[in-house]
Amino acid sequence: MKYAIVGAGAIGGYLGAKLALAGEDVTFIARRKNLAAINARGFRLVLPDGSEQHARSVRAVQDMAEAGPQDAVLLTTKAHQVRELLPGLRALFGPATMVVTMINGVPWWYFQKLGGPYDGRTLSSVDPDGALAAGIETERIIGSIVYPASELVEPGLVKVIEGNRFTLGELDGQRTPRIEALSKSMMAAGFKAPVSRDIRSEIWVKLWGNLSFNPISALTHATLEDICRFPPSRELAARMMTEAKAVGERLGVEFKVSLEQRIAGAEAVGAHKTSMLQDVEHGRTLELQALVGSVVELARITDTPTPTIDAIHAATALLAKTLADRGGRLEVQPV
Repeated sequence: MKYAIVGAGAIGGYLGAKLALAGEDVTFIARRKNLAAINARGFRLVLPDGSEQHARSVRAVQDMAEAGPQDAVLLTTKAHQVRELLPGLRALFGPATMVVTMINGVPWWYFQKLGGPYDGRTLSSVDPDGALAAGIETERIIGSIVYPASELVEPGLVKVIEGNRFTLGELDGQRTPRIEALSKSMMAAGFKAPVSRDIRSEIWVKLWGNLSFNPISALTHATLEDICRFPPSRELAARMMTEAKAVGERLGVEFKVSLEQRIAGAEAVGAHKTSMLQDVEHGRTLELQALVGSVVELARITDTPTPTIDAIHAATALLAKTLADRGGRLEVQPV
C-alpha cells in the first residue's frame, strides 16, 4: 500500500517507520531539519525495551505534489495544523485515496454521517469557516484513535514510550473492504488496528482523558502520574470527566470503560508529559480547541452544564494567549 505520512513527528514517525519496515511504500511530508534527516538517514525508532529499528527505505518531501496520489494519507499533525495544509493536501488524493485522521480531540467530521438530529452540523471550535469540511470529502475519511505515547527525540528519531494500538472506523460504522485492507496492512507492520463499528464512542474514551489531563498538566506542569496520584488533581480530573460523560451520553455515546478505569489507565503510563504540557514548554500553539473547546461547544449544543470544564478551559485559554502574545514558553527548572 502507498502511504503518505502528513506530520513526521512522534506518532507519524512511529507509524511510517514500522510500515516501511513491513514493506509498504512510505513517504513523509516533512520540513526543515526533519526533512533533511529523513532523506539522509531514514527514520529510527527506539522501542520501549530499548531495542532500535531503522527504516532506511523511507523518503521525505516538503511539496506534496512530489509525492503524488496515495492509497492512504495518514494525518498525524495537531488538529489546528490541518487547515494550513489544505492547499497542498489535495495533490495526495487519487480517486480512492483514504484520509485517516489520526488526530487527538473531537474531529471536524464528527457530525458527518452520524444520523439523527445532529447529522451534518459543523463544529465552529475546530472548523470555524467550514474549510476542512469543504477541502476533504467526507467519503474519503476514516477515523482513527491514537493510543501510543511516543516522543520525537531529534529529527528522524522517535522514542516509543508505550502502546501500539490504532483503532480504525468508517464514519457510518460499516466494515468496508478498504478499511479491512488498511487494518490488515497496519497489523502486518506490528500494530493493533481493530475496526470499530462505533468510532465516535472510541473517540470519547481517548478524549475523556485528553480533555482533563492535558489542560491540567499544562496549568500545573505535572505528569500523568503526578496528576493521578495527587488527590485534589485526581478529583479535578474526575469532575471534568463526569461532566464530559454527560455530554457524550446526550450524543448517544456508550462509555465502555468506567471513569476509574480510564484514570487508572492514564496513571499506568507513568511520568509522561502530555502533549499540551510539551507544547507549553516548547512555546508551541496549544491543541486546546480540539481537546477542550470542542467539548464546551458540544455541551452548549446538547444543553449540558459543564462548569468545571468551562473553568479549566478559560484558564488554559488565557495561558495559551499569554504565551502567544509574549512569544514565550514555560518550563519548571530546578532552583
